[in-house]
Amino acid sequence: MTDSNPTCLKNHFLIAMPSMADPNFAHSITYICEHNEEGAMGIVVNRPMDLTVGDILSHLHIESYDDNFNDVPVMCGGPVQMERGFVLHRSNPHQWENSQMVHGDICLTSSRDILMAIAHNEGPAESLIALGYAGWSAGQLDEEMAQNAWLSVNADPDIMFATPYEQRWQAAANLLGVDLNLLSDQIGHA
Repeated sequence: MTDSNPTCLKNHFLIAMPSMADPNFAHSITYICEHNEEGAMGIVVNRPMDLTVGDILSHLHIESYDDNFNDVPVMCGGPVQMERGFVLHRSNPHQWENSQMVHGDICLTSSRDILMAIAHNEGPAESLIALGYAGWSAGQLDEEMAQNAWLSVNADPDIMFATPYEQRWQAAANLLGVDLNLLSDQIGHA
C-alpha cells in the first residue's frame, strides 16, 4: 500500500457501528475481498435475503440431490449488482471457472460450475452464497473508517461459515473484545 492508503483491509471483517444509518449496512458484517488504491470490494455475510440456495438452483435449472438447500439462505452481499451471484468458500483442489483466492484458503467464485458442484454435493465443504456486493471507490472506505463508521478485525472463517448468520455481527465484534450492545448509536468525536 502507498502512504496515502497505509491500511489494507483485505481479509478483514468490517463491522458496522451501531450508528450506521445506511440500511444496506446497518448491523452488518462485510468480508473484504479486495482493498487497494482503486477502492474496495466485499461481501456482506449476515444479511439473509428472502431466497434460499434451493431457489437459486431452481431458477438456474440446476437439479439438486439435496432438499436441505431449501433451508439455506442466500445472503444479500451488498447493494451493487444484486443480480450477480458470488460464492465465498474455502478452497479445495478443484478449480472453478471464475475463482480468485482472497487470502489463505478463502476464495471468491462467481461461475455457474461451482453452483452445479454444490448442488451435487461435490462443491466446497464450507461456502456462503450471496447476490450483490459492497463496493467503495478510491479512498471512500478509508474515509468511512476515519469517520468511525466501521470497526475492522482480521477475518475468522469460522464466523463466516460456521456461526449462525444472526450471531455473526456480535461474534466478529467479540474478536475485538467489544460488546456492540454497549456502544452508543450516536456519532461523535471527543
